[in-house]
Amino acid sequence: MLPLLTSGASRLGLRLDAGQLERFERYYHLLAEAGRRIDLTTALTYEQVQRRHFLESVALAVALREEGLLPAEGQHPLIDVGSGGGFPGVPMKILLPRLSLTLVEATAKKATFLRRLLKELDLGDVQVLPGRAETLAREAPHREAYQLAVSKAVAPLPTLLELTLPFLRVGGVLAAPKGSGVDEELARSGLALALLGGILEKVRPLAIPYARHPQTLVLVRKQSPTPARYPRRPGIPKKRPL
Repeated sequence: MLPLLTSGASRLGLRLDAGQLERFERYYHLLAEAGRRIDLTTALTYEQVQRRHFLESVALAVALREEGLLPAEGQHPLIDVGSGGGFPGVPMKILLPRLSLTLVEATAKKATFLRRLLKELDLGDVQVLPGRAETLAREAPHREAYQLAVSKAVAPLPTLLELTLPFLRVGGVLAAPKGSGVDEELARSGLALALLGGILEKVRPLAIPYARHPQTLVLVRKQSPTPARYPRRPGIPKKRPL
């Protein structure tokens, strides 16, 4: 069962128990079934899901624990912006059952899949927010309410900062895995950081077993409140990045 995930987790210093493996196995089958109908991901084979989705998410959780940002007990509220098929938030929840998790997903069919997934996997203390980040981040229950934000393959960093930093409380952190274009994205992010109240805290390699392409983890600390005018209306952060 899930040999790549089991072996890769071991390389990262984790031993997945039987219950976790059963959840990951069920997760794969639900993803493969729904993914063909609602465009959750193009990576749907057994090997691809283990390597590109499960292990990348597990590696992110391990890196965040190494940085002291994700306690083993998982008390801090975490928001996954643009969750899609549930990555990286749901695998992190499987690893840390006490994690308080919020999944943001703008596409209604994907949000419906996430609700079904959470029910099938019997994962509690998770809420799915259907809607655009630009709108949800202006709502009182969610604005500056989270300690940690994660987001995978959603947008270049200048846009991503506007979509995520308004959700974070002062002192909170955005964790964004990035690929080969990370240096260019960082070079273009200075204005967005200054306007949104963020500061670049750390850039480090993200060790992912069996990865075919290297990834880098970008950590951004929220050092001051985000001005009320941000995020701008839906679509503008992507169309006109800061």
